[in-house]
Amino acid sequence: MKNEEFVKFRKQLGLTQKQLAQLLIVSLKAVRSYEQGWRTIPDNVERQLLLLVSTSHSTGESSRVCWAVKKCPPERKNQCSAWKLKAGHLCWFINGTICEGVPQDTWEQKMKICKKCEMFQFFKKL
Repeated sequence: MKNEEFVKFRKQLGLTQKQLAQLLIVSLKAVRSYEQGWRTIPDNVERQLLLLVSTSHSTGESSRVCWAVKKCPPERKNQCSAWKLKAGHLCWFINGTICEGVPQDTWEQKMKICKKCEMFQFFKKL
């Protein structure tokens, strides 16, 4: 995640840097450093921030599920953690999804795929 995106999401949530730091369980100095681009935003912080943003907006996306949108065949759905958890609207957040045929090993690899996906695109509209 780029520092500009981090700032954008904080502002969309209507939070001060201090309030966001408390929610993310990081220091105020860390949030300031992420926003200035002095520190790389860790995967766990990015993931938590994206979850906060997704739950704060009712975009209608929660009624859409990834396996229907992506037209996944039954054998792929049966292996996918989003299907098993019945959380197709949060597929981008859940590890072990079977996008592009195989689960991704790291959050960074997963997000490269997810950021191109229509299930994740609602963040760009916010």
